[in-house]
Amino acid sequence: MEQILNYIGGKLCAPTTGSFMNNINPATGAAYSQVADSDAADVAQAVIAAKGSFQAWSKMSLQNRAAVLMKIADLIDRDSDQLALAESIDQGKPVKLAKAVDIPRASANMRFFATASMHFASDSHLMEGEAINYTTRTPVGVVGCISPWNLPLYLFTWKIAPALAAGCSVVAKPSELTPMTAFLFSKLCIEAGLPDGVLNIVHGLGNKVGQAIIEHPEITAISFTGGTVTGKTIAATAAPMFKKLSLELGGKNPNIVFADCDFEKAVSTSIQSSFSNQGEICLCGSRILVERSLYDKFVSEFVNRTRELLVGDPLEEKTRVGALVSESHMNKVLGYIELAKQEGGKILCGGSRVKIEGRCEQGYFVAPTVIVGLDQNCRTNQEEIFGPVVTIMPFDSEEEAIGYANSNAYGLSATVWTENLTRAHRVAHQIKSGIIWVNCWLLRDLRTPFGGMKQSGVGREGGWEALRFFTEAKNVCIKL
Repeated sequence: MEQILNYIGGKLCAPTTGSFMNNINPATGAAYSQVADSDAADVAQAVIAAKGSFQAWSKMSLQNRAAVLMKIADLIDRDSDQLALAESIDQGKPVKLAKAVDIPRASANMRFFATASMHFASDSHLMEGEAINYTTRTPVGVVGCISPWNLPLYLFTWKIAPALAAGCSVVAKPSELTPMTAFLFSKLCIEAGLPDGVLNIVHGLGNKVGQAIIEHPEITAISFTGGTVTGKTIAATAAPMFKKLSLELGGKNPNIVFADCDFEKAVSTSIQSSFSNQGEICLCGSRILVERSLYDKFVSEFVNRTRELLVGDPLEEKTRVGALVSESHMNKVLGYIELAKQEGGKILCGGSRVKIEGRCEQGYFVAPTVIVGLDQNCRTNQEEIFGPVVTIMPFDSEEEAIGYANSNAYGLSATVWTENLTRAHRVAHQIKSGIIWVNCWLLRDLRTPFGGMKQSGVGREGGWEALRFFTEAKNVCIKL
C-alpha cells in the first residue's frame, strides 16, 4: 500500500514517529493508501527548513519566482488526469467534476498569482514642498497554510500560491482525509525545481499538526479554510501571539428566487449550486427562498430534476453525485435529515443512504434531499450541514426574503435570481454576505477579494488581498 510522505526541506520523508494512518476511499469504504501521522516534531523540522529558505526565496526576482510557479502549473496541466483520478478516489467526488473544475482551478491559481505578483503598484503621497512618502511591501516570513478536504488541490493551491508569489516560505497542512493530491503536488514541486524548503507539506491530524503550526512562534501568519468551530480555536490561539489571520469558514447560504427570474436558468443552476460535489462546498446554496407566486412551480420542477441526478460510482462518466468524504460525515448528514423530520420538515425526495452495487457497496452515499415545511429559525435552517441537503421556503416580499437571508450566523455567499436590475442591486446591497451572485453561481474572477462576514470568517483571500495578506506594508518618508 502506497505511503503518503511529508515534503520537508525539498525531500519526501516519513514522519519522525514512523506512524501512518489508513487513507480511506469513501466510495468503497476501504483503505487504499496510508498517510503520515505527523506531530509537532515534524512541524518543527518544516519551520527550520522554511526559515533556511526564506532569505534566498524572498530576494529572488519576481520573474524568477513566477517562472517556478508557472512551471508547477504546467506540470499540473500535464498530469491533470492523474490528479483528477486521485482527487476523486480521495474525496468521493465524480472524476468528471474533478477534471472539469478542481484541477483546472488549481493550475489557474498558480498561474494567476505567479503573474499578479509582478504587477504590484506602490502608492506615493506628496507633502507639497516638504516630503514624499511611498509604500513598499515585503513578505512576512514563514507562514502556515491549512486547507480543507472538500476541494483538496484547488483550495490547497489557493492558499500556497499567493504566499509563494509574495516571497514567503510555507508550512502547509492538507486535510488528513484527502492528502493524495498534495502528495502528488509535492512531487511536481521537486520536478519543477522549487528551491528546497520554500514549501513544506506536513500531513497529519488537525489536533497535532494543525495545532503545532498555529502555536509555532516563528510562523507569522495563518491562512485557514474550514469549519467555524475550528476557526474559533485557531483565533483563540493565534490572536494573543499577534499572528496575521485569514479565516475562511462555514456557510449556510441563501439562494433567493424572485418570480420575475429566468425560470429555466434559476432551476438548472440551483440544482448545481445545491448538489455539486455532494453539497460539500462552503458556497452551496443550501437554503432556497422562493417568492410565493412561483413557489409551487419551482418546487415541483426542482424535485423532479433532483430525482434525476444519478448517485453512483465516482469513476463512472454518468455519475452526478458521488460519495461523502467519510463515514462519520455521512452519519452527520443523515443525522440532520432525521433532525429536520423532528422539526416538522417534509422530505420530498432523498432522505436516506444509497446502496451502490459492485465495488461501491460499502461506500458513503446519500441521496440528494429536498426538505420543505420548516421554520426559518429551526436548527436545520441555521446550522451548516455540508451535504446534499437543501431546504425550500416561500417568501411574500422583498423585505421578508432579505430578512430570511440574513437570519443566521453565517455570511459567506448568496445568490439572487431576478430580471429586475434595480432589485438586483438593492437586494445585493442589503444581504450580509461576502460574495453575492446575481443570476449565476460560482462564477469567480480571481482578481476580486473573497471571504465571509459574521461567523463565515475574517480577512479576504483572492487577488491583491491575498498577496497583501502575506506581506507587510512599510512607509518610507523622504524629506525634500
